[in-house]
Amino acid sequence: MSDSIRNSQKHIKLFLPGPTEVSEEILDAQGMWMIGHRMPECIELFGQIQPKLRQVFRTQYRVYVAASSGTGMWEAASRNCVAKKVLHCTNGSFGERWVEVSESNGKEVAVVEAEWGQPILPEMVTAKLAEGGFDAVAFVHNETSVGITNPVKEIAAAIRNMPGGEDITIMVDSVSGMSGAQIEPDEWDLDIVLTSSQKAFALPPGLALASVSDKALAKAKTIPNRGYYFDFVTLEKYLTKDQTPATPAISLLYALNVQLDRMLAETMEGRWERHLAMRDRTVAWAKSRGFNTLTDAAYASPTVTTVENTHNLNISDLNKFLRTRGMIISNGYGSLKD
Repeated sequence: MSDSIRNSQKHIKLFLPGPTEVSEEILDAQGMWMIGHRMPECIELFGQIQPKLRQVFRTQYRVYVAASSGTGMWEAASRNCVAKKVLHCTNGSFGERWVEVSESNGKEVAVVEAEWGQPILPEMVTAKLAEGGFDAVAFVHNETSVGITNPVKEIAAAIRNMPGGEDITIMVDSVSGMSGAQIEPDEWDLDIVLTSSQKAFALPPGLALASVSDKALAKAKTIPNRGYYFDFVTLEKYLTKDQTPATPAISLLYALNVQLDRMLAETMEGRWERHLAMRDRTVAWAKSRGFNTLTDAAYASPTVTTVENTHNLNISDLNKFLRTRGMIISNGYGSLKD
């Protein structure tokens, strides 16, 4: 975008769970000349992106890329990797919405619920799984709506240590966590970890990404009615050729390629440490002014801080004022609005 066009619009800096603030370098990266998705230039671009994504995701396996919101990858996981019955574990709005996605796709669903602002604990998950009949578990790593990070490593270990636990497909939503909060798909034995571009990746919305283990892909091959757009088997066929089945969001791929270079230059450990430091500074600021935070400090998200409106401020009026200072904050999500 030319400076004159961008400068014609007032810049409101986004202090939101998502979409998040996008740097000018990333905005400029989208302005490359358009190419056809079957041209060698696009194949080369996609081929550059895939190994970088594997480094960011900390996985030896593939990372599928689709033109979609993260919601699309919920549907992909549920349709490709639930054969019999899925246990959904929820403690916020986005976990609850994933339940709706599985149900709307005809999957048999059971739910374990923790109170909003409280973590999903391993014993809650294993107690329900012990009832039998499950072949998949789905939960959110970093629940945006309440600003909590669930203990993914411990949950996964507890599942794997159960009788038959090695056969359970573990599916994790890390939409607001990936690249800002530590998650280790291979080390923690997670089958599917999904995210999207507009959160900690600090890209414009429009890309959904998911790491998929060999075990999950093999399972997908046995499941009928996987759908068309998000069929893992079809995505894999094209990925081996550094392509996507349908036209990708090419301008966003340019931006993703640049952002991945920036991420890897910082290192994932550096990014995790930086987000923790920003969280601690934000929480300290809030508490110094008499505000409480919703979640227990032990599970507080590094990427999303939920500050309780202790002083009963009118958030709409506050945002009108903040706009005069060139910024905006979120007013909460779902039942926690305002």
